[in-house]
This record gives sequence, structure tokens and C-alpha cells, in this order.
Amino acid sequence: MEKILQITSGRGPAECCWVVAQVLKIMIEEARGKSIVCTILHREKGVENTTLLSATVQLEGDNVKEFCKQWIGTIKWIGHSQFRKDHKRKNWFVGVNELDLGNEILHISDKDISYQAIRSGGPGGQHVNKVSTAIRATHIPTNISVLASDSRSQLNNKKLAKERLINLLKLEQLNSKKAKIKEDWQNHNSLERGNPIKTFTGSDFKSRKVSKTYKSKRQSLKKDLRGMLGDE
Repeated sequence: MEKILQITSGRGPAECCWVVAQVLKIMIEEARGKSIVCTILHREKGVENTTLLSATVQLEGDNVKEFCKQWIGTIKWIGHSQFRKDHKRKNWFVGVNELDLGNEILHISDKDISYQAIRSGGPGGQHVNKVSTAIRATHIPTNISVLASDSRSQLNNKKLAKERLINLLKLEQLNSKKAKIKEDWQNHNSLERGNPIKTFTGSDFKSRKVSKTYKSKRQSLKKDLRGMLGDE
């Protein structure tokens, strides 16, 4: 399964851009710990060093869906500004959004690939030059082609050509995603600052779990009962 997440400062100040960079780092560390493959598709640098206006990550793996549920939403950081020492604000927010780029994981059918045997050039002796061992593989829908002439075996070169063609097509798809992300800034204008899904604190950016205590739940229940009975 594949998901694409964008971490955005919501066009916030440098402090929020610093938080984006920290969230990206922690997200990648946690994802790799769960055997999820991470690919950074795009990073938009902030004004200050080590800050990011936004970052977009492609996540692939069996546990991607559950992993993303733990990140999508508002991220809150509680801490003092390192860019404005006298600034009194302590709460800073960034957003994590899922992007739908309209692209599925790349699947290539053998019927979409044509193979052409051609004579190899370069060193290798008379056998290489006289026998058509090199293989040119062409992806028919896109007309993208690659050449493999590493081996004296036509079969081995065919396997290599197919592998190289698939990798090249994946790269083309990745570049297409990057271009689309760069053009799309609409998520930077919409950032909900309430009900954070994750909270971090301090300059070391430690995770802080937010949970209601039994006492607070009991007080809330009493308040609701008083309201129902008309005692407020």
C-alpha cells in the first residue's frame, strides 16, 4: 500500500517551519522502525536554516494505513522560540495532510513491453560484435526505452533491460509527482489549530501523550447531569 503525506507549516512563522523539519525527521524514523519505505518527494525550505515550509513523503508498506492514522491532523509543539527569544507564545501548530495525486502504484504488463535484439558494441571480442545479444526494451504506452548489453547471454540482457525499464518508469512517475506537489500549495492555507493528534514539547521535541484523567471525566459527567436537571 502507498500513501503520500504532506507536512505543512500553514504559512506560519519560522517556529512552525522548524516544527515541520522535526516532524519529518521523527515520522521517517518511526516509519522505518515499522518496515515502511519512505521517499521524500519534495521539500520547500524555510527562511531560517534547518526549517521547512513543507515536506512531502511517500510511504510504502503493509502497515502504512494504520501508521498514517496516527499522523494525519494537527501537530502541536509546546516550546519557546529559538528565533525570537523574547516572544511569549509557546504553542505552535503544523498540519499533516494526505495527498491524492491520482497515481496508483506502478504496474507494468509484459504485453506493454517490446524487445528488440541488436548487435552489441564495444569490447568483448568477435562473438559480441557478430551476434545480436544486446536487448532494447521499449515501454509501448510511453515510448520510453532502455538498452542492456552487459551479458553475452540474450536472455540475461532481456532480464536486465526489463528491470532497467521498470526502474526508469518509476523514476518518471516520481518526478511527475514531485512536479505536481510543487504546483499545489492549497494545503498551506488551511491549518486547524485545535484538537492536535500529536503533541511535542521542548527543544528536544519529546512526544507528549494527551489523555483525560478519571477525575476530569467524572467532573465532565457531573456537569452534564447538572445541565440535564436544570441545576446550572
